[in-house]
Amino acid sequence: MMILEVQHISKKYNTHQVLNDISFSAKKGEVIGFLGPNGAGKTTTMKIITGCLDADEGNVFIEKKLIGYLPEDNPLYEEMYVVEYLEYVAKLYASDVSANDLKKQVRTAIEQVGLTPEVHKQISQLSKGYKQRVGLAQAIIHNPDLLILDEPTSGLDPNQIDEIKNLLRELSKDKAILFSSHTLVDVASICTRIIIIHKGNIVADKLIDEIDDLEILFKSLTKG
Repeated sequence: MMILEVQHISKKYNTHQVLNDISFSAKKGEVIGFLGPNGAGKTTTMKIITGCLDADEGNVFIEKKLIGYLPEDNPLYEEMYVVEYLEYVAKLYASDVSANDLKKQVRTAIEQVGLTPEVHKQISQLSKGYKQRVGLAQAIIHNPDLLILDEPTSGLDPNQIDEIKNLLRELSKDKAILFSSHTLVDVASICTRIIIIHKGNIVADKLIDEIDDLEILFKSLTKG
């Protein structure tokens, strides 16, 4: 089932063309690695999809209304405690949910991202890796159909990265997932498909099984 359709979106900042007529789609069950050098347009595209930024031209169609979003800078209310913050986020998504169901949502998200050992701490006391897990928990707490994750493994150690990759594989069974990463090894090990963007243009959109060497392909398409 198609979850996301991006049609001919363009974006310019002053005279700088950040995105140039890009189009792609995503369906349930896909884990799409969104790759490109710094400044290629990845974050701008994600912000447009999530409604944080308007495109100058083009349209974004989402089959279901629920989106989970983890921005690159992972903004958190650091003075709040982990459970307090996640309950607050859950209420924003569903104000009519009963207290018991809300607590269940929060507990499930905490377990899924491996936050249990730190659950009673204030967010400001957490390591960068655990703060990233809080960001992931808020992105999935309302069981969205589309997950948009900008550098979701940033700040995590190798074991934590493996845990997050396993989580994304599990979540992708009933969701579409689009995530950016600078670590090609991680992308190759988890994605079903990759999209490479360079200077605001999509230069590749391939199934991972069609790619012999992702690093060679990436370097060849993003020179200059």
